Amino acid sequence: MPKFLLTRWHGLHMIWTFIFMLALTIGLAIFRLELGLVALLISGLLAYYTLAAEKAFRQELSDYIGTLSHRVKRAGNEVMNELPIGILLYNEDRTIEWHNPYVARMADKESLIGVPMDDIFPLLKGKKDKESSYEISLGSKVYQIHMKAEERLLYFSDVTELRTILKQYEEERIVLGIVMMDNLDEVTQGMDDQSRSLMMSKVTNQIADWAQEYDIYIKRITSDKYLLVMDQGTLTKLEQTRFELLDEIREMTAEHKLPVTVSMGIAGGSTHLIELGQLTQTSLDMALGRGGDQVAVKIGQRLSFYGGKSNAVEKRTRVRARVISHALRDLIQESDRVVIVGHKNPDMDAIGAAIGMLKAVHLSGKEGYIVLEGINPSIQRLMAILTEDERISASFITPEESLQIVEPRSLVIVLDTHKASMLKEPRILQQTHRIVIVDHHRRGEDFIQDAILVYMEPYASSTCELVTELLQYFHDPMDLDALEATALLAGIVVDTKHFSVQTGARTFEAASYLRRHGADSTMVQKLLKENLDDYMKKAEIVKQAEIYKGHIALAVSEPGHKAPQLMIAQVADTLLNMNDILASFVVSERPDGMVGISARSTGQINVQVIMERLGGGGHLTNAATQMECTLQAAVYRLKQVLNQLEEEEGLFE
Repeated sequence: MPKFLLTRWHGLHMIWTFIFMLALTIGLAIFRLELGLVALLISGLLAYYTLAAEKAFRQELSDYIGTLSHRVKRAGNEVMNELPIGILLYNEDRTIEWHNPYVARMADKESLIGVPMDDIFPLLKGKKDKESSYEISLGSKVYQIHMKAEERLLYFSDVTELRTILKQYEEERIVLGIVMMDNLDEVTQGMDDQSRSLMMSKVTNQIADWAQEYDIYIKRITSDKYLLVMDQGTLTKLEQTRFELLDEIREMTAEHKLPVTVSMGIAGGSTHLIELGQLTQTSLDMALGRGGDQVAVKIGQRLSFYGGKSNAVEKRTRVRARVISHALRDLIQESDRVVIVGHKNPDMDAIGAAIGMLKAVHLSGKEGYIVLEGINPSIQRLMAILTEDERISASFITPEESLQIVEPRSLVIVLDTHKASMLKEPRILQQTHRIVIVDHHRRGEDFIQDAILVYMEPYASSTCELVTELLQYFHDPMDLDALEATALLAGIVVDTKHFSVQTGARTFEAASYLRRHGADSTMVQKLLKENLDDYMKKAEIVKQAEIYKGHIALAVSEPGHKAPQLMIAQVADTLLNMNDILASFVVSERPDGMVGISARSTGQINVQVIMERLGGGGHLTNAATQMECTLQAAVYRLKQVLNQLEEEEGLFE
């Protein structure tokens, strides 16, 4: 019995009470014996009843506590047996020592005592004993496990219904999409009304049948655009089929000179419809910026691409080039100074485009600077010629100097890339909101978001081609120096590999325009010559090539053999010329300590997607990446990605 209950009866207050009564009795006996005897009798009776009451209280309290203990014990047993929560104890060897009946019902066994815990719950194998929560599936049920490491105790609770509701909620979340015909105007140009209507009817019916098959609400919003409304569950099914609609439409219209291709932008994962609509449009812009004929899916932080099996279609109209050129001219004239920047380790395309853009700045009467981090072997000869021109050589600045020059009223023109991470000094983009992007690469996820003018055309052979077209509308008359025209032509020749790849009609028109302005093709050939030592080094890498999966040439340089990125790319070009080779990959250490991978393909394999999974990017037929790892790790990761794509799409069959 608790001590405080005992002291309730013989505490100081009771003792002093009886002492006081005894004193009064003695006092009365002194003055009058009869009264003293009566008082003594009364005091004795009070003492007797007090002791009797205490004894009765203690007996009743003891009986109550005994009954309560029995009830608590019985309730505890019922809780252990009937509570819908599993309880399990295990020892140091992870063997089950005790469990309540709920755990036995979970495992569909009478008793689990003495059985290794990892045999019954294999998902817990390898889990460290620490305070944590896990989820496991047993049959059709899902249980949440809370582990108490110190007590070696597990609690199990059934969360099947909760997971079912959450899954249903996720599958029923709204997803918006936009379907757009990429090249409708190009395909229908020259068609009569009857042929155009017939083709449009075929494409429209194909899209409508596809939407009906997957329970997608579709609404035509313009002649070449459709709005899609679906749920997350439907989107999951579409991703599993990898959006076969793209292939169906392309094959159906293959008889045309330019088959119709469609692109989709799809977004989900947001509860705000306005934000969802903006993400959908951004996804569509991403798909179009990568060349079209593909789907961009944005779900939360995940961005996935599907399709992209055909090259970007060259646009026959120059209206956009003229509009961009005039807008660029106005931006330059409104700026205090212009800083032109290309990607890290610039090539001839980046330098040639920068020289052409510098010409536009000088024609506007503004200060212009080109950010150059250093001279690498791929531009060494071109830079030797450019530095002979005092006006051009004075315009080159270092990345550190660019930070001092760029101000809020400055204009930054980013050439031959659209990724901030590809710049040597990306902090200059934070010093001004006036940013222009001119690039010919397919749009990637790491896009400079704050640009006020973007001219990205994946169909173009090079950034030099785009800059040449802009110069044609920039100023009338345009007076290009022979050196400036040669630098631009060199960039086009390098990126097209002497007009053999990624070359369209507008590429030759741009080259013709530069030749009319004095571009020296003989000088371009001299710039592209290579010495015998470099040729021998490339031959050493080619000698290491092996055939992977039947149609892929994979060359890995010897450990310790360092090759510049230009040489790695040239070896990849060489391997692609071999019979029955659909794609080539060259992996080598670089002088800067990183591992470079260059990828080339004939168009049947999208090497851009492969390089993006390794942190790089590029085009359908031309892509690359740089990795901070060992040579063996880079090769292992590359083969892993190739195997994944083979499982997903069967690329190499």
